[in-house]
Amino acid sequence: MRKRPPAEPYRIKSVEPIKLLVPEERLYRLRQANYNVFKLDGSDIYLDLLTDSGTGAMSARQWAALMLGDETYAGARSFRNFEKTVKEIFGKRFLLPCHQGRSAENMVFSTVLKKGQYVLNNTHFDTTRGNTLHKGGIPVDLPCPEADSEESIPFKGNMDVVKLEAFIREHTPEQIAMVIMTITNNSVGGQPVSMSNIHEVSRICRYYRIPFFFDCARFAENAFFIKRDEPGYQNKSIAEITTEMFACCDGAMMSAKKDGLANIGGFIILDDEELFGKLTEMLILIEGFPTYGGLAGRDLEVLSVGLKEVMDYDYLDFRIDQVKYFGEKIKEAGIPIVEPTGGHAVFCDAGQLLPHIPPEQFPGQSLTAAFYVEGGVRVVEIGSLMFGGVDPNTGEKMTARRELVRMALPRRVFTNSHLDYIAATAERIVARKESLRGFEITREPVFLRHFTCDLKALNSESVMVDG
Repeated sequence: MRKRPPAEPYRIKSVEPIKLLVPEERLYRLRQANYNVFKLDGSDIYLDLLTDSGTGAMSARQWAALMLGDETYAGARSFRNFEKTVKEIFGKRFLLPCHQGRSAENMVFSTVLKKGQYVLNNTHFDTTRGNTLHKGGIPVDLPCPEADSEESIPFKGNMDVVKLEAFIREHTPEQIAMVIMTITNNSVGGQPVSMSNIHEVSRICRYYRIPFFFDCARFAENAFFIKRDEPGYQNKSIAEITTEMFACCDGAMMSAKKDGLANIGGFIILDDEELFGKLTEMLILIEGFPTYGGLAGRDLEVLSVGLKEVMDYDYLDFRIDQVKYFGEKIKEAGIPIVEPTGGHAVFCDAGQLLPHIPPEQFPGQSLTAAFYVEGGVRVVEIGSLMFGGVDPNTGEKMTARRELVRMALPRRVFTNSHLDYIAATAERIVARKESLRGFEITREPVFLRHFTCDLKALNSESVMVDG
């Protein structure tokens, strides 16, 4: 066990007040939201761990850069700064900015994906899967065999290269639109992908001439794990590892709201000039001119700084260590977690904690509701609510691999005392876990149902607090 909590490699220069509502008020707000935490107002939340996307704190340099934004519609100076930064870091020929990652997915799949084609992934996350299904594609997950292992071993986010090659051989090239590698692998606990696995997937894709893209929202965190845990990379910089990673892929889609250290933004990078031309047409139709892509010039300036700051070793070392510290605290509180902890979140195993609640009654949502009512903490279900339901294209039932709850840490926002408070909340929930009950859906949309669905508590005790 560690001797002291990790210390932040920065000083706090600005503060934002937060307020803890009384338990009865929290329960009332949750009922009014039909037990969907996405529908709660930010002012209802004490500590918000719903996502690490766009929720981070900007640095002094980023705030200064914001004032330099050039809002020229076409050919802005801010875009040229952003373009220079992105090409230096990732080494691709072409860049298209957009306002966030799911917009990048929408443009790519609208352009390259034909109805009935497969999209292969180490594990799709929600918007990637949703955009694939929306375009009539078939998402296929190929996580490595160790992904669901209880062992604390590195690189559980890898793709199963044996299954990948077998799947490709069983289908024609025309049936497979592309292979995507999510780094880090969010759906299996924020687990990283090894450089050797990246190289092997790249080799297979190039041999069979299948486009290979990254979903690279957390590229720097993945590079840190490679540096720390993969033999031969300890003496390489984060920048050098990043260069090697992206030399293996044909392109990438990024939500820059994560490792861009910004509140908005994203991009597509690639080497294929013909595809770049097609994507440019799509960008102009749905996002904006190619030199702003739905972003203000000030946003592009902020991203130019953030993409450099995120590769700072001291920042990444603290970031990963803080997540580890948090995971140890939650585990000590009695909630089983995915181990080892990844780069951006602690993933609680709600299925293991609440075996009396079957998957069809959403044990992860039960734990999510309990965290809010018990302590004003917002987390998110990553299980049968998010990944279950019915495939809109085939009518087949979709199932989740595990019943998880994600506790995502915004970057440079919470101190360790905040995390200790959440761990204390977890202890109180564990003490009454037998009283928790499940939920049922009363209304749901066709795609990405977890964002807007309504739920009903099967027993009022499922979200009640003691006293």
